[in-house]
Amino acid sequence: MSSQASRLMSRPNGPGRDVETGTLTRTRSKTQRPPLYKVLMLNDDYTPMEFVVHVLERFFGMPHQQAVELMLTVHRKGVAVVGVFSFEIAETKVTQVMDYARRNQHPLQCTMERE
Repeated sequence: MSSQASRLMSRPNGPGRDVETGTLTRTRSKTQRPPLYKVLMLNDDYTPMEFVVHVLERFFGMPHQQAVELMLTVHRKGVAVVGVFSFEIAETKVTQVMDYARRNQHPLQCTMERE
């Protein structure tokens, strides 16, 4: 081995390390899951129950029986969680429901809050 090569191999590459036996470390950042948001449907005295069932089926993909049960929960308790989504999806669903209700002249309210 040449004298230059032996000097490179024995030269420290940081505390307690030399070029030949140096350790490569990678720093991994932990990615956090994005926060989830609850989409809430609020009861009112004017929107027909059938319309609420239709909205739950159309925008939340619920089967008819589940939509009826959730509509009754909204009716009895005044509010119910109709789904939990990422921020963008929750925001889109709220907008879709509100726009659809307005186009059909119903005062149905739908909101979202962080889970």
